[in-house]
Amino acid sequence: SGELGSVLPEEALPGVTLPGALLLSGNGLLLLLPPPLLLLPPPLPPLLLPPLLGARLGAAVGVPLSSSPVFLHVASPPATALSLELARLAEQLGFDGVWLTEHYFTGESVYNDALTFAAAVAMQTSKLRIGFAVVQLPFHHPVRLATQLALLDNLSNGRIDVGVGKGTVFNEYEFVGHGLRSDDSRARAAEAQTILERCFAGEPFSFKGDYYDLSVPALRPKPVQISGPPIWRSVISPPSFSDAGRQGLPILTARLPVSRIRERWDLYREGMDAGGIGAEKQSALLQQSGIWRNLYVAESDAQAEDELADALRHARRHMIHIRQELNPDDFVVDPAVLSPWVDPSADEESAITDAVQSGSICGGPQRVKGQIEELRDAGVGHVVLQTTFGDMAHGQTVSAMERFGTDVLPAFAAA
Repeated sequence: SGELGSVLPEEALPGVTLPGALLLSGNGLLLLLPPPLLLLPPPLPPLLLPPLLGARLGAAVGVPLSSSPVFLHVASPPATALSLELARLAEQLGFDGVWLTEHYFTGESVYNDALTFAAAVAMQTSKLRIGFAVVQLPFHHPVRLATQLALLDNLSNGRIDVGVGKGTVFNEYEFVGHGLRSDDSRARAAEAQTILERCFAGEPFSFKGDYYDLSVPALRPKPVQISGPPIWRSVISPPSFSDAGRQGLPILTARLPVSRIRERWDLYREGMDAGGIGAEKQSALLQQSGIWRNLYVAESDAQAEDELADALRHARRHMIHIRQELNPDDFVVDPAVLSPWVDPSADEESAITDAVQSGSICGGPQRVKGQIEELRDAGVGHVVLQTTFGDMAHGQTVSAMERFGTDVLPAFAAA
């Protein structure tokens, strides 16, 4: 799907920090960059979306930021292996982590089963944090999910982050394929998240709701991280920023224009104040707060713009075609979540131009540095960077990542 609203629907993403992360959507990977930028918190996110990678950016400019790219790939047997290669490359380049997406049936997530794929990533890396952006809760039994995540936390030695949500707001066919509809997805997800948190608490408990009635003796194995892997919240609408703040959860949001970032961050702060979140934790959460951007670094600004626009054009056509073909006739997308990128009635070239100009970090190394600094100055501490798009060649993705890792990332590396 290639945009936060669909890959990381508002209720589907827990939150990602700007310290650095690379997001592979089609393949499901996410790269994290070092501190002062935007992305994950150090210790403490006819196309395929690979894992997302992330890295924390240092304090060269004062505020910790991190960034994370997202990869999209065409479904094919080698795609999963290429996603693993990108995760290894991310670690070599100094990114902090990867985020995995969850989509079904059409190749938007190459590996489909992000939990199983995460085990492979854990075995082939040693430092990268491994996050989910996000787990679509209605498709999982929460006790089973908690057990899988606890095992992954052990396999990775405490490197798991869990983005959760009610599921895609654009791909109703994913619900239909699981024998569900999205009408009650919010309520299902709310119960599942409560049970997940209770499991991570480590004590026996009982739960009776509209969808689950269970009694859990204890979660085994116990997670490595105290209180379990951190849970993140995806946010898009103004109220969702306030709500995440009240809950004291880290956030990850869509491609907000720079001009709107401060007002949304203010809502997040107001929510934390209302929730009684202390100053120290507020500071940490704000540094983690992440925003999604496309990332493409080439030798020149013009080359980067042309190549990214071409890749986005193919990706958008595929995305719109699949939804028109597979979504049931009675399904209507909420107009409130539509943007030119996901609106099939929007002019294609206008949608692509908007995506490149306001939703992307794109250009030669110098321009990209300036765009990251602009986000940092707006208060962003974590950037989720999508680095693969449609049928873009694997070599192009690798080159763009390497330029970012060698020519941009060091400027923001932690002191």
